[in-house]
Amino acid sequence: MNASSWPAPAKINLFLHIIGRRPDGYHLLQTAFQFLDHGDALRFTPRDDGAIRLLTPLPGVPEHQDLTVRAATLLQRYADSSMGVNITVEKRLPMGAGLGGGSSDAATTLVALNRLWGVDLPEGQLAELGLQLGADVPVFIHGRAAWAEGVGERLTPIDLPEHWYVVVMPPCHVSTAEIFAAPELTRNLPPLTIPAFLSGAGSNVCEAVVCRRYPEVGRALTWLGGYTQARMSGTGAAVFAAFADKGRAQSVAKAVPAHWAVFIAQACNRSPLHDRLMKEV
Repeated sequence: MNASSWPAPAKINLFLHIIGRRPDGYHLLQTAFQFLDHGDALRFTPRDDGAIRLLTPLPGVPEHQDLTVRAATLLQRYADSSMGVNITVEKRLPMGAGLGGGSSDAATTLVALNRLWGVDLPEGQLAELGLQLGADVPVFIHGRAAWAEGVGERLTPIDLPEHWYVVVMPPCHVSTAEIFAAPELTRNLPPLTIPAFLSGAGSNVCEAVVCRRYPEVGRALTWLGGYTQARMSGTGAAVFAAFADKGRAQSVAKAVPAHWAVFIAQACNRSPLHDRLMKEV
């Protein structure tokens, strides 16, 4: 069988608040997700022997722990499918960048194999499966820019300006678990409303913690903030800033110091993954 290529887009968190904790220790969040037209690219070649093989393993990540393999295995077992797959990942989003690369890869695997294997679970059921792999996975499966609450799984679609973004990635891997465990992290912000966010309210409560522990992230924020308001995505390390047009974004990206990786991308309220899914109809 021929391999088919599917996008796994980046996301950015336009703000991130923590408003409390559940009894089990999970943080109660408020955030807004928007997709970017840039991300990883995955190729799937179905096989009929039930084997699931990752042909492009990540250094230091055992194959059985890779989120694409875990997603494929989860769907295979849930659907009691006899199908297998060869998976190839073209990795463009670094780990620990706060751009959702691993969650997006998992979501793309579930969405693509749901179609390619003929499982045809409804979107809501697929998102429930995805939640077992990570709190961000459902937003990638639903494929719409969203206001998120709870642990990130309660989603309300929102329409946002589709700006051009410069995304700067300092060379450090920020551990989400480390940041959420930090004793100095603020965990009791008052709840924010969607109208207040749309009017400009909201911040990333993790920024100060990350910048103290990873000074390079702070330097990137300061540098990019010299052009316009800059913000960190998720728990970092990537930072981003919005620009009105592609030309201005390209100009700023060219000035980024050479020791930082950078890309420009346009925000999308509809995920490129869903555009790809429509081609399979």
